[in-house]
Amino acid sequence: MLKTIFFGTPQLAVPYLELVRTQTDLQLAVTQADKPRGRGMEVSACPVKARALELGVPVLSPEKLKDDFDKIAATPFDLGVAVAYGKIFRPDFLALPKLGILNVHFSLLPKLRGAAPVQQAFLQGYTKTGISVFWIRPGMDDGPLFLQKEMDILPEDNAQTLFEKLIPLGLDGLQEVLTRLQNGEMVQTPQTGEPTAAPMLQKEDALLCPADLSAETLHNRVRGLACGPKPKVPFIYKGKVEWLQVIKTLLDTPLSQGVDTPPGTVLSIERDRGILVKCKEGAVWLVTVQPAGKKPMSAYDFANGRGIKINETVFIENVH
Repeated sequence: MLKTIFFGTPQLAVPYLELVRTQTDLQLAVTQADKPRGRGMEVSACPVKARALELGVPVLSPEKLKDDFDKIAATPFDLGVAVAYGKIFRPDFLALPKLGILNVHFSLLPKLRGAAPVQQAFLQGYTKTGISVFWIRPGMDDGPLFLQKEMDILPEDNAQTLFEKLIPLGLDGLQEVLTRLQNGEMVQTPQTGEPTAAPMLQKEDALLCPADLSAETLHNRVRGLACGPKPKVPFIYKGKVEWLQVIKTLLDTPLSQGVDTPPGTVLSIERDRGILVKCKEGAVWLVTVQPAGKKPMSAYDFANGRGIKINETVFIENVH
C-alpha cells in the first residue's frame, strides 16, 4: 500500500483527507497554521487538522512549510496529495516523495490556473469545467496531468452549487488515480492548449453597475460571488443610497428588451421574478437581495417596500 502525506486546509479538502486515509497508508497530514476564526476570533484549527486529529492522523501545521521541512523529510512516503492546501511547494519538497505530489484542481487545466477556478469560471463566462488531477511542479498549476473529468456548467449553477458538484467529481478522479498508482500505472501527460488564469477575486470583481456591464456579465459576476463573503454594493434609488448584497439574478429573455432605454431603468417589477433592470446590453432580473443588517429577501418585496416603480432609474453603483 502506498505511503502518503496529505496537504490540505479548508472544509472542502476534508472528504479528500478521508479518501486518502482509506485508500492508502496515510502517514501525516500537513495544514496551514491555526488562525483566529469565528466571531470571537479565537485561535482554532482548520477543518482538515480537526478531522485528522479525530481520525488519529499525526498533523503538522507550520506557519511556513519550510519550518517543518526536516520533520516531513524524515517521514517516509511514496506520494503526496494536495487539495486546497494554500501554500507553494519548493523544489526540494517536490523531490521528497518517490512518485511526487498530486494536486486536485477544480478546472480543466490549462484553463483557469490559479486560486479561484470555480468563481472565475463564471466571471469569465465558461460553460464547461471539471477537475484535473495533476503532478505539482514549481510553476503555477502547470504540471503534467494524470486524468481529467469534464462537467457542464448549467444555467442555474452558481459558484456554491458548482463546488458541491465538483467535490464528488474530484473524489471519483482521485480514487481512480490512487487505484491505478497502487497497480503500478504512472501517467504524466503534458498540458496542452492556451492557458488562462484564475486569480483570487478582487474588489473590482464585485462591481455591478448596469451602465458599465452587459446583462450577461453582471449575471455571471453574481453567480461567481455566490460562495464566500458576498460584497455589498450601493443601490441608488429616488436619491437614496442603500447597501445591498445581490444574491441571485436571472437573465431576461429576450436580452434586447428595452434597448432604447438608459441603463439602470426599471423595465418591470414582478412577484415571481423581481426587478428587471436595463443594462449596457440587455436586461437582468434582480431576484434576491439582502439589505445591510437584514435577512435575504425577494427583490419584488424590496421594490415594494422602497416604493420603486417601473420606468424609474436605479443604479447598482461601482465602488472604487
